[in-house]
Amino acid sequence: MNRRRSDGIDPVARSRARRRALQAVYAWQMSGASARDVIAQFAHEQAHEVADLEYFEDLVRGVDAHCAELDEALQPFLDRDVDQVDPVERAALRIAAYELRQRLDVPYKVVINEAIETVKRFGAEHGHTYVNGVLDRAAAAWRAAEVQARPR
Repeated sequence: MNRRRSDGIDPVARSRARRRALQAVYAWQMSGASARDVIAQFAHEQAHEVADLEYFEDLVRGVDAHCAELDEALQPFLDRDVDQVDPVERAALRIAAYELRQRLDVPYKVVINEAIETVKRFGAEHGHTYVNGVLDRAAAAWRAAEVQARPR
């Protein structure tokens, strides 16, 4: 069964890549290891799973390269300093912020939904509601035209 869309993207592999990226960004945040080391560790494990390895690496490298800028951009939508956000939620927010700001090829609703689902899987019981609220406000600001063009 072919899951690929007409543009060649496999949404299931992308979802797996995002889940692995969340784990990698979490590990990077907690360990202080270099993003390259974390990518190498997870990429090796990833080879045994069907996932979009290129997308996984883009997300982790993107968060690493733009972390300070992403945190600064997220801050107005947070109710506390970014360093005080739960580490799983912080990783999900950083990945989603990267996608919302740098991966304009990915619809904002997909970014938000994927972040919510990964936090439901790996985060605290109600962490996904916090992530949803932050990302809804961020998307409205960063992708205003796309959000406003969405049919009601």
